[in-house]
Amino acid sequence: MDWASIFIHDTTWAFASEILLRCMVMYIMIILFLRLTGKRGVRQLSIFEVAIILALGSIAGDPMFTEDIPLIQAVIVMSVIIIMYRMTTWLMMKYQWFEDLLEGKPIYIVEAGVLVIEEIKKGKMSHDEFFAEMRQQGVEHLGQVRTGLLETDGKFSVLFFSDDDVKPGLPLFPKNCSIVKQVKAEQLYACIYCGQVQSLSKATQPCPRCTFSQWAEAIDGQRIT
Repeated sequence: MDWASIFIHDTTWAFASEILLRCMVMYIMIILFLRLTGKRGVRQLSIFEVAIILALGSIAGDPMFTEDIPLIQAVIVMSVIIIMYRMTTWLMMKYQWFEDLLEGKPIYIVEAGVLVIEEIKKGKMSHDEFFAEMRQQGVEHLGQVRTGLLETDGKFSVLFFSDDDVKPGLPLFPKNCSIVKQVKAEQLYACIYCGQVQSLSKATQPCPRCTFSQWAEAIDGQRIT
């Protein structure tokens, strides 16, 4: 096996130096775009901005090591994209409908301690995903949540009930959210699909909100802060 051919082939010192320069220029252009967005982390980027960054990565990649592509072409393309991005963000600030078109609207996932059926049926986010998001914010059960909002950047915002207003709700931790096989007369149960809380006459009773027929024991503990 010819290791020199694998690692070096016909690369000259002159072209290696050129690659170094190309990488530096493309790196500066990408950093310039990130600075113009004003965002400090990936979680702060919208879907629209992530798409632009992926496109910039593709544009920047080839000129870094392809001798046939002059840097001026990549710089022009990236400059146009940056200018269009600034124009787009200006239009988004000026026209709400334009922002909604590009980034979508926040989605209400939880209201008054139960899941919003119309939204979860759309499949924007799985149960496991938004349950995990709420657990990370210290939510033990849905009865603690007054409003749960899925933001356009994928983050989950939560407004809590006060301690006096906490109601029984669907447990969000797996150990507490097991499907019941037999019901107790004095126990309240929460629908695993939508969070509806009520007493049951049998374990297979359909939920009046979503017609789902799997239940877990509701809990009513207050938040631990």
